Amino acid sequence: MNKNNYIETEYNKPFIRQRADPYVYRHSDGSYYFTASVPEYDRIVLRRSNTLNGLRESDEVTIWKKHDKGIMSVHIWAPEIHYLDNKWFIYYAGGDIDDIWAIRPYVLVCEGQNPLNDPWKELGMVKATDAFSFNDFSLDMTVFENKGKRYCVWAEKVNIGKKISNLYIAEMKSPTELATAQVLLSSPDYEWERVGFWVNEGPAVIKHNGKIFLTYSASETGECYCMGMLSIGENEEILNPRAWKKECNPVLKTDVDKQIYGPGHNSFVKDETGNDVMIYHARQYDEIIGDPLYDHNLFLTMAITFNMIFRKNKEESLKQANIKTDRLSEKSKRLNFHTENTSKIWK
Repeated sequence: MNKNNYIETEYNKPFIRQRADPYVYRHSDGSYYFTASVPEYDRIVLRRSNTLNGLRESDEVTIWKKHDKGIMSVHIWAPEIHYLDNKWFIYYAGGDIDDIWAIRPYVLVCEGQNPLNDPWKELGMVKATDAFSFNDFSLDMTVFENKGKRYCVWAEKVNIGKKISNLYIAEMKSPTELATAQVLLSSPDYEWERVGFWVNEGPAVIKHNGKIFLTYSASETGECYCMGMLSIGENEEILNPRAWKKECNPVLKTDVDKQIYGPGHNSFVKDETGNDVMIYHARQYDEIIGDPLYDHNLFLTMAITFNMIFRKNKEESLKQANIKTDRLSEKSKRLNFHTENTSKIWK
């Protein structure tokens, strides 16, 4: 299957077309905001709707454009909108037209309370407290709070040559500055994280029953792209990497029967009835000419409800966990994505 010859199934119908790295945020007033990477990688867009499904047809507003030269002039990727300390912030990554892989994390702040209409101001790169954060390819920053403290997680490459992309975590002093040195949270340890490139990136956080779950994307951005997961108790030491549990198999990956290829870089949001929904991007085909990074004509944002269902074995309790998902539509169909040996991860 390729972009000119593919099969549309009831499971791979897009939520929003040609938008990658989707991020959906539900505000305290119940309204939904959507942002994502656009195919040109040259601007940041934003949508708003009173309903989650309404984002499909909502008008899209460009709230910021890339620079003509210097930093933030190419590869504008993975924006996330957050409301922190009574202000709107957008975290995003950008490169330099003279060094396109000099990707770093940057911040915008809205100068008013209407993020679609009020102007946005550049605050520059996220400030580190150590001498080694953000010195190389760094992107996909996300922010979450736990027990009165705010944390950020991002991907950053290390080594030389064909570099390794790891996940790092730090506590935040403010929405624009870290309070602690980076802590290595996860590296591409398994073979399914090392296809094409050794990659952990695109972190996303969801909380459930006293635990924090962090999904992430692994391998290069083709058919092999998939999602792994880490978890930790809310009362545990968040900056202690040994307190986090890493699943040894992907929790979401290519499903040929359903014609979903390379699912990854997701976000989580609750729908109007309180169900957890996972928004992610994928393709409807597996044959890609050239670099998958630039094959974005049919980059699709999809949405599924996200529930961990446990099956109890007669001899061993909670031997296997399944992620059971429903596609977000008027007539949802049941999907099953299996993960082996992931006992007690969603309890």
